[in-house]
Amino acid sequence: MVDLANTACLVLAAGSGQRFGGPKAPFVFEGERLVDRGVRILREAGLTNVYVVLGAWVGDVPQATVIENPDFSLGMSSSLRAGLVFLLTQEPQLDRVVITLVDHIGLSAAAITEITDAQGDLIQATYEGEIGHPVVIGREHWSALINEIAGDMGAKNYLTRNNATRIELGKFATNTDLDHRPT
Repeated sequence: MVDLANTACLVLAAGSGQRFGGPKAPFVFEGERLVDRGVRILREAGLTNVYVVLGAWVGDVPQATVIENPDFSLGMSSSLRAGLVFLLTQEPQLDRVVITLVDHIGLSAAAITEITDAQGDLIQATYEGEIGHPVVIGREHWSALINEIAGDMGAKNYLTRNNATRIELGKFATNTDLDHRPT
């Protein structure tokens, strides 16, 4: 059984949303800011150590600790790095992290529960076999990731190279994200 008290959650929400027309974190979708939606879903799954990485837009996010990424313009990897560095240096009791994206509107609490219940230190979500988010990464991999990631690739290559366990989430959620502003 996985101890959720030792599991962190990172919502990557620092981007400027160039294709979207502005930062996605404060965008209201179905009556709720995207950033608040991400935090709510994680909390509904029973996770309490929730962190949000912000950059292009910075504001208050109830029920989450905000981590500011001043290098957000360098791509998603800079946000992942900022989050992992914070957890590594400030939260020694945490041994796993669930990483999701602020615009993953197809995510559900059931999907988060399914992936956090899985055993292992490297786990990738799949949707009908297609790799997606969230991912789970054990603390023993954080330093290597911090040193390796660059640009907008995030942890994908690292997870593939290190044979991450793949967990199918298609019956709980979709891989739908919000790349363009709804009209």
